[in-house]
Amino acid sequence: MSPSRAEAAPPAPDEYRGGTTIHEWNPEDRDFWERVGSRVAWRNLYCSMPALFLAFAVWMVWSTVVVKLNSVGFTFSENQLFWLAALPGLSGATLRIFYSFLVPVVGGRNFTVLSTASLLIPAVGMGIAVQNPGTPYWAFVVLALLAGFGGGNFASSMSNISFFFPRALKGTALGLNAGLGNLGVSAVQFTAGVVLSIGAFAFIFGGPQTAEDGEQVYLQNVSFIWIPLIVLACVAAWFLMNNLATARASFSEQAIIFRRKHNWIMCWLYIGTFGSFIGYSAGLALLTRTQFPEVDPLKYVFLGPLVGALIRPLGGWLSDKVGGARVTFWNFIVMTAAVFGVIWFLQIKEQPGAFWGFLAMFILLFATTGVGNGSTFRMVPVIFMTMHEKMLGGAASPEDKAAMQRDAAKESAAVLGFTSAIGAYGAAVIPLTFGWSIQFTGAPFAALYGFIAFYISCIVLTWWYYSRKGAEAPC
Repeated sequence: MSPSRAEAAPPAPDEYRGGTTIHEWNPEDRDFWERVGSRVAWRNLYCSMPALFLAFAVWMVWSTVVVKLNSVGFTFSENQLFWLAALPGLSGATLRIFYSFLVPVVGGRNFTVLSTASLLIPAVGMGIAVQNPGTPYWAFVVLALLAGFGGGNFASSMSNISFFFPRALKGTALGLNAGLGNLGVSAVQFTAGVVLSIGAFAFIFGGPQTAEDGEQVYLQNVSFIWIPLIVLACVAAWFLMNNLATARASFSEQAIIFRRKHNWIMCWLYIGTFGSFIGYSAGLALLTRTQFPEVDPLKYVFLGPLVGALIRPLGGWLSDKVGGARVTFWNFIVMTAAVFGVIWFLQIKEQPGAFWGFLAMFILLFATTGVGNGSTFRMVPVIFMTMHEKMLGGAASPEDKAAMQRDAAKESAAVLGFTSAIGAYGAAVIPLTFGWSIQFTGAPFAALYGFIAFYISCIVLTWWYYSRKGAEAPC
């Protein structure tokens, strides 16, 4: 089932070329997978990953820009800046709810092109707005909400890729897709610190702004540099990806997931993993600036999302080997310990080296969110396939089994999209919780203890429903 084995297979029929709609698709059939399916699935994945990477970059661009706005002439309060960091998460999570169900209705290739092209709107808008210190706050609010287009793309992308791969490879494929996508967060935070000082694009992107210390910076570069890559990703998706007719389903057919208990449990767990990843990504720069004002956060905060993104495929691969529930259970225990570590170093933040301990604990926390993102997404297809196998019973015809597998695949794809939507609200909740905690208590400790309580609830749910002996849905 590896891509190398598929490379020796005979040429695929014309129906399986890029840019077409495929009417017959059965990745669980070993002969079909080795003869045709593997090459097509991997080609679609290779096009999906860069598109999702760019979506995350546009989604999280505000986490970097807000740190610099007041230094170039804007006069926003700390609370207003935390809101600008949080609003893309709020709109992106909400859009994911709708995007979750659109791939089976519109088609994976079609929707990848449309959703990727939509990233041009917030990318262009932000680049124009930051060049004028007279731009009103409400305009920044609108642009931050539009950046949610990038957040919405994840639900459709993961739902689409889940249809292409057999159950044995879903964890690896989804981990790779999400892992490279998540790298967009680290990429935008890293490149922001680099391109702010580059005037080589001034004749296209516009002139500099003068910071408080007299430095010439180009805030518009942070968003404008992604525009040509977005265009290329749209072209690649149009010509190389496929729609799957076998994945077609109406919203009413997919809406059955709202009656599935395990949909809601996995939503809760994914808030703990991806919600933490994207929430800390959105809020860590501002949190660092408030707690360690002597530190330039843009030099360091990209490291956490980088580690979390790179390790996510490992979470999927490890779950394929030893089980998603086992990985998720122990992962939440480490997450809890890491937050206690953050609290410890904040309590001694005046001491030498406290910042490095704080940063190390957050990097560990990001690593665990990456592993947990991969393991929870591996759990979903197994849970729903197991559930449908139980409903079907032992004595079933091959036709009934094939129909069961299609139904399980459609439900798990819808659940993957919907859980990603609910989890994405962490991008708004975590920065706002930090902001409120600092505003009303003077420190972020109340927020951090709240996160610990949430992770403990995730440990209990994972153990009871999925990892203990005799669990309802072992996975």
